[in-house]
Amino acid sequence: MNREDFPILTKKIIYFDNGATTLKPKVLCDAISDYYMNYSANAHRGDYDISLKVDQMYEGSRALVKEFINAKSIREIVFTSGATDSLNKIIFGYFKYYLTEGDEVLVTKAEHASNLLPWYELAAEKSLNVNYIRLDESYSVTLENVKKSITSKTKVISLAHITNVVGDIRPIKDIVEYAHSLGILVVVDGAQSVPHIKIDVQDLDCDFLAFSAHKMCGPTGLGILYGKEEYLNNTHPIIFGGGMNASFDEEGVRVYKEIPQILEAGTPNIADVIGLGAVIKYISNIGMDNINKYERELKKYAVDKLKQIKDIILYNEDTESGIVTFNMKDVFAQDLAIYLNKYGICVRAGNHCAKILKDELNIKNTCRVSFYFYNTKEEVDKLIEALSNSNLKQEII
Repeated sequence: MNREDFPILTKKIIYFDNGATTLKPKVLCDAISDYYMNYSANAHRGDYDISLKVDQMYEGSRALVKEFINAKSIREIVFTSGATDSLNKIIFGYFKYYLTEGDEVLVTKAEHASNLLPWYELAAEKSLNVNYIRLDESYSVTLENVKKSITSKTKVISLAHITNVVGDIRPIKDIVEYAHSLGILVVVDGAQSVPHIKIDVQDLDCDFLAFSAHKMCGPTGLGILYGKEEYLNNTHPIIFGGGMNASFDEEGVRVYKEIPQILEAGTPNIADVIGLGAVIKYISNIGMDNINKYERELKKYAVDKLKQIKDIILYNEDTESGIVTFNMKDVFAQDLAIYLNKYGICVRAGNHCAKILKDELNIKNTCRVSFYFYNTKEEVDKLIEALSNSNLKQEII
């Protein structure tokens, strides 16, 4: 699907590491190049034509993000350097002032480091408790287990919508509804969901959402922080400087701008924000429902084929995202990835930044195939052929 839009696919590679980052389409490169070549001024600072065009394009991308996730207002969309930065801004800009000693944060052992380490840091600073929602037998989160984990001290639940190893799609809407009935706020790590399924933040009713551009055909170094306006209005900036202040004087009296600008100090990542706008139009034209349906078809095809290979161990064959996590018996995950690279097949091996998931899987490292809409069944067949090689273990040794 749309493979001709990705120049890198003219090379002899099979790219199955879309959970880490996606390939970049020509429309992204063209939009970024157009900015640098034809109107490369700063944003929100000039009173001349090309600067005004920058403002129009930059804020136009904010409006496109708003529509893409169905936020109520562009004031709820903040540009950051990535999902990690977004989560840090949420945790240290809002929850640092919201939570008090003894309060509880609920997460799971399947979370990415970016949704765990900031909480650990804040917990150490404010004497909070970080506890874990138990995963079921398929390593997934259920509403029942969320209910069992909540205590009178629970003030926030912070979960990936789709996890980056198991690939389970959490029932976020149901979790949010139940959490809100108890006055508990919900933070959603959307790094693996926003690029792959249709997201409607008003329908989910989540309080905060973080995601990255580079996992949805966009540029690296750019993320989005969504927050309900009432909470963003009470989020403290953690970076200070130009662009986010209205005035200050020699006495240190400071007046800061309103959201979202107060949370976007410094020269913005202008080119990449403009590029993201082009990418949102591009993937919206393909259709998120089409992308999700196609990825699920690819995963089913791959799982059915992998199950026929001797010694393949599958960890998540029943989850609904386009992620397949596996190992081969008696073969170290990184060795298997290096072997596949000989055939031009790019997969991820390791703990995938989910270092405590090993407590659930009982194994530290796995291989991960993660699909996107430009992958094909023919590419899966080549993966299966390489893994079916009767001399595989000997070649690795």
